[in-house]
Parts: sequence; structure tokens; C-alpha cells
Amino acid sequence: METVSTNQAFGGVQGVYRHASAATGTEMTFAVYVPPHAPGAKLPVVWYLSGLTCTHANATEKGEYRRAAAELGLIVVTPDTSPRGPDVPDDAEGAYDFGLGAGFYVDATEAPWATHYRMWSYITDELPALLAAHFPADMARQSITGHSMGGHGALTIGLSFPDRYRAVSAFAPIVAPSQVPWGEKALGGYLGADRAAWRKHDAVALIEDGARVPALLVDQGAADQFLAGQLRPELLAAACEKAGIPLTLRLQSGYDHSYYFISTFMADHLGWHAERLK
Repeated sequence: METVSTNQAFGGVQGVYRHASAATGTEMTFAVYVPPHAPGAKLPVVWYLSGLTCTHANATEKGEYRRAAAELGLIVVTPDTSPRGPDVPDDAEGAYDFGLGAGFYVDATEAPWATHYRMWSYITDELPALLAAHFPADMARQSITGHSMGGHGALTIGLSFPDRYRAVSAFAPIVAPSQVPWGEKALGGYLGADRAAWRKHDAVALIEDGARVPALLVDQGAADQFLAGQLRPELLAAACEKAGIPLTLRLQSGYDHSYYFISTFMADHLGWHAERLK
């Protein structure tokens, strides 16, 4: 693992790191914020998954999470959103919602994507092992959150591993990708035409199929330009109500899809996670 950069922030260290990934067959870059802590202490971990077009840098530069993470004693991990490199295929038309920067947190099964687009394995298996080996992380105390495509990833991963993640939240998530254009394009392209294979990567479908978590927190901007066409939080609300999952769904007046929205409510989410990571 190569250290790209480290900077002190709020008494802790914001680092950026690079390594050769077995899951993706590429170099991968990720960021970790380690708050101030006593020598030898192991700290709880919050995973933050970013959205379409993003890298680790969007959250580290605009997420405004470090003050709260330092006060709460939380490690915050911000991975990349897809494999990258000269041999990694991209959308033929250069679309922002498929290919580079749009891995959708799945392990692709379709050519040519299957060789490198293995973000599910990277996030759930390879990167946690790296974190445990190199950082003061208490892997028995993990939680997960994310934004948009990353909110989709946080919900689906959290629902798939309820014993691993003590808390799950999201900012403006794609809650039912099988029912919206972004998701139909991505899941169809990466996983093929069989919609049954999509269900384990669709939060609403996972809940319909029996997945459960103790509670969910979702913030959604009421002025989000993607609200009606791509995000559909009402579908998650209906699924949670039917399944008996306590969902705190907050529709935030005037807020859009940007990091101005995310940064406004980031401390709320970290506090919510910290309560469940004690």
C-alpha cells in the first residue's frame, strides 16, 4: 500500500492511499480519516460510498465530515466508485452514468465489464481486509452510508450484511434501481437482462425478499432534480412500512442533490452512526 498524501485535520490524519487491487485488477485509490485517539486504541469505522462521477476526493474535499468524526472518534473511509486505468472499459458514448466513475457497487458478470468492475467484492471483502491490517480499526464496529449511487450501495450492502454493519444511512439514495433509468441501464449493462439477478442489488427488492436491518436513516433534498425520476424514496418508505423496518426519512426543504446538501446533514448522520457504534 502506497501513501499518496497525509494531512492533519482536527487533531487527526486525513490520508489518501493507493494499492494494487486483486478484486478489480487495477490500482485503486481510497481515503481514510483517522481521528485523534489514544495509542493502541481501536476505533469504530464509518464507510462512505460516493455517487456517480465521483472519486474518493469528492467526499474528502466537500463532505465536511472531519470535525464531527474527530469529536465522535470515528474512522471515515471514502473509497473510489469504480476501477480506473488504461485497460478499464468505459461507456462507448462517454456517458456519466455507466462505466468509469459509475461502478454501481456490483460485481459485473457481462463482458467486457466483468474483468474489472468488481466493486461489490472490493468494498465488502478486499478493502475491509486492508483497513484492518493497516489502520486502528475496530472491525466489530462498522457502519455504512453513502450518496445517490453510493446511497444505493450503502443500502444494499447494509441489508446484505446486517451482522456486520451496526448502522445504515443514506443521502438521496437510488432506492429501487430496477425501477428507474439509472439503475436499469447500470444493472442491465453489468449483470445482464435477467432481472432476477438484479434483486440483490436493489434495496426495495432486498427488503421485499426478506432482508432486515434494525433501522434506516435517509435524508433527501426536496429540490433534488433527480427526486421523482431516479430516486423514488417513497418506494423505500412503502417497503420499510410493510416489512416493519423503522425508517427515518427526512425530506429537506430547498436542498438539491449536491454536496452543499450532503455537508449540511453529514454531522447528523455521523452522530446517528456513533450512537449505534458504541
